[in-house]
Amino acid sequence: MKERLKQLFNPATLATQIRYSYLLLLVPIVLFLIYCFYNLWDGNRSYEAMINSTVVASDFSLDFKKDFDYETYLLVVENKSVEESNLDEMLAEANRIVTVLESLTDSEENSQRLVSAKKYLQNLETYTNQIIDNLLEGNKYEENLGIWEYDVQIVTSLVRETIFQYIYYEISELQQSQAAYQRFFQIMITFASIAFVCILILTAYLSYRIPLSITRPLRKLTEVTDQVAKGDLSVRSDVDTGDEVSRLGDSMNTMIDKINELLEQVTKEQVRLRKAEFELLQSQINPHFLYNTLDAIVWLTESGEQDKVVSMVGSLSEFFRTSLNKGKDIVTIKEDLQHVRSYLEIQQVRYQDILQYDISVPQEMEQYRIPKITIQPLVENALYHGIKNKRGMGIIRISGMMNENGLLLQVEDDGIGMVPERLEQINDAIKRRTSAGKGIYGLYNVNERIRLNFGEEYGVTVDSTYGEGTRVTVLLPYKEVETEESVTKS
Repeated sequence: MKERLKQLFNPATLATQIRYSYLLLLVPIVLFLIYCFYNLWDGNRSYEAMINSTVVASDFSLDFKKDFDYETYLLVVENKSVEESNLDEMLAEANRIVTVLESLTDSEENSQRLVSAKKYLQNLETYTNQIIDNLLEGNKYEENLGIWEYDVQIVTSLVRETIFQYIYYEISELQQSQAAYQRFFQIMITFASIAFVCILILTAYLSYRIPLSITRPLRKLTEVTDQVAKGDLSVRSDVDTGDEVSRLGDSMNTMIDKINELLEQVTKEQVRLRKAEFELLQSQINPHFLYNTLDAIVWLTESGEQDKVVSMVGSLSEFFRTSLNKGKDIVTIKEDLQHVRSYLEIQQVRYQDILQYDISVPQEMEQYRIPKITIQPLVENALYHGIKNKRGMGIIRISGMMNENGLLLQVEDDGIGMVPERLEQINDAIKRRTSAGKGIYGLYNVNERIRLNFGEEYGVTVDSTYGEGTRVTVLLPYKEVETEESVTKS
């Protein structure tokens, strides 16, 4: 039963489900009422027919004998003439009543009694005709009196006795009908109680089932929308109850798929845009560095310092070789340190009076991955914004360490440092992911590439004290170079 109801309700619309519930409630009630009304009508009809039959028969039995005997006696003693006598009307009325009783009774035995009563009435008609004939002949008083005394009164007594029997058996049947009606009434009460309980159970079930069939899919859709609102676009609606809600769920799934497609498209476009910006930034930085280096090589050549020229050209070659690195965006820490070492060797030739450097990164860190050209922009900032603005010799230290949060690479200088307002401006720009502001392009470039490749929890932080120096810390995940290819593709 439960499965049939489920099959009936699930594919239907909400309006159809409500109509089905009304039918399931109304049909048994209507059938029960029809059954009760029919039985009440039939029982009442039979009961009323027996009552009417008994009343008519009672009137006949009480009045007929007395009236007919007295009317016959008046005719015999000639107190009434034949024309004045009502015997014919009384017999006709008696026959009419017997005929009516025949139509009212349902008992075969009483029908036979009424047949006998009709015969008795025919005999009475015969006797009254004899009395009338004797009166017309005259001098037959004694004969008429005998007919009245021994024939008429006996037949009227038989008629009365027959009607009494008719009434007795009608009353007996009436009592039996009343007992049957009482039994029916008890059965009807029992059946009504059972039907009421069944309808009550059905009503309770439908009052639970119908609202639940509406609220449950809506609740599921609400849960899906809540997950989508929280940013989880992997959820899908699986509602299959109710035609309207099912279509709504399908539309929601389509909408989520479209949102996913749009987000993926926007993300890809943003990544391409940012990479294009970074490449443009690199194209702006590298020519400037190259021009300065070539100028230094020309100056060394003119000064006759051939060894420095050779060393500088070799460092420049190594610098661009590691910069290109076969087009790969992700390299090992070892490769990026080699790149920055080439850069420092070139710059040390140019700024030998003010620049020293030290690279001390543990060897076990060198196999892990890092975006290409990550350390060099930080060293360049340390040189141009820290060491050059300080009078006298300065040093740039590159160090590394490993802890539970990831890999830490630090670029530290003992240059001029930054005032608190400038430090706050730089950290706020990095946090808001904007490259606006003088001297922030390199930090922004490094920070964005780390986040794009490894996630938002990684990136760059800056600490500085004015007059003492600046320290830039890079946080990287433990990702080894073996997975480089898959990450590059992604």
